[in-house]
Amino acid sequence: MSKKPLILDIKGNSLDDGPGIRSVVFFKGCPLSCRWCHNPESKSPRLEILFDAAKCVACGACAWVCPRGALSAENPFFVDRDRCELCMACAGVCPSGALSPAGRRMEQAEIMEKVLRDKPFYDNSGGGVTFSGGEPTLFMPFLAGLLKNLKEKGVHTLIETCGLFNLDRFKALVLPFISTIYFDLKLVDPGAHQEYCGAGNNRILENLARLHTLSRGGRFEIIPRLPLVPGITALGENLAAAAEYLSAHRITRLNLLPYNPLWIEKLTKLGLKNPYPAEHPLMNWLPQEEMEKCKALFSRYGIH
Repeated sequence: MSKKPLILDIKGNSLDDGPGIRSVVFFKGCPLSCRWCHNPESKSPRLEILFDAAKCVACGACAWVCPRGALSAENPFFVDRDRCELCMACAGVCPSGALSPAGRRMEQAEIMEKVLRDKPFYDNSGGGVTFSGGEPTLFMPFLAGLLKNLKEKGVHTLIETCGLFNLDRFKALVLPFISTIYFDLKLVDPGAHQEYCGAGNNRILENLARLHTLSRGGRFEIIPRLPLVPGITALGENLAAAAEYLSAHRITRLNLLPYNPLWIEKLTKLGLKNPYPAEHPLMNWLPQEEMEKCKALFSRYGIH
């Protein structure tokens, strides 16, 4: 894996990824493969091509320039990804943006220049810069360089992480420059985590507990997040196990993330079939009453 990540996007004016007005830098690549991943284009650390049929104007310019003849309306997802060499000539001539690369190389200086344009908004709102993905800790030296520069400029820094990383390396490279950590706690049972997320969770649970203990020194804050995925994480057994784990480690704050199925629309852009029938729980939004039940369960454990 390259030491430099592909960057999927940098979004400004975010109000949902930490306090205040923020810029969010999305890294490409993740050590997990969650079945409900809301950014499926972020799973692989490698370059991919996206095709959005709703934007296509059928001008034919892409097929004209493709050296491999990989583009045709006859293909199930327009792009024959077995033939495509990812030269991105098609994306370069597409007038509507229907074809686009998922990820591009960006130097630290370019990222810094882009996010610091909004520093006045951070300063006035108590905001800052959030690093998300994918999983930003896959590229710790690169991430650390950005965090250090931002910290030196007085910018609040936040990372959103799945928690699967080497803690000693994280403490040495990343933690000194972090203001806030959003730490995902998805499934407590190791077998379920392996089944639905593609990897075990022993290191994740250990990292959360140890980082929470370190956070008591006041140098940074850590807030667990639990995505409420119907039929997977939002089950009473998992929620109770999560509440017991948090309570045992004296963790009293938790962000509950309501589930939505909008990520499924992204699968076809990647050339992937939707594996779920319309009646499958993952095809539906989480009802508000279910969210309230989950809140009440954690409240009984003193977790807010």
